[in-house]
Amino acid sequence: MPEDEECAGRLAALQEEVAQLRRAVDSHAVVDQAIGIVMACGGTRPETAWELLREVSQNTNIKLREIAEHLVRWPRCGGLPEEVRLALGAALRRREVGGGRIRVRAGLREELREAHREGPRETTSACVPR
Repeated sequence: MPEDEECAGRLAALQEEVAQLRRAVDSHAVVDQAIGIVMACGGTRPETAWELLREVSQNTNIKLREIAEHLVRWPRCGGLPEEVRLALGAALRRREVGGGRIRVRAGLREELREAHREGPRETTSACVPR
């Protein structure tokens, strides 16, 4: 029956749309949390924090959502992946040199430099993005 096939197709399309919307909402929440982390650590405004996340994502070729997940896991994991640490540190330095209004949290700059000198850290499954 064509009507049943049409209904089944429409139902499948709607289920996929709902799944996509759920993923988007989850991703948005993680990105918002990461913006807050960058604001707290870098002393930035929300717009600047968003720009920094975008810049890190573009410079590392890692999806912005994954960068955000790394930042949100940072306190629990004790560090960021080396590529993300380096890109975030460089982005913060460029903003400072460019006259941007960034007041890096006391110790963050040294923490990023020290992490670079130490090299990559072991990661646990909780520290690896989904």
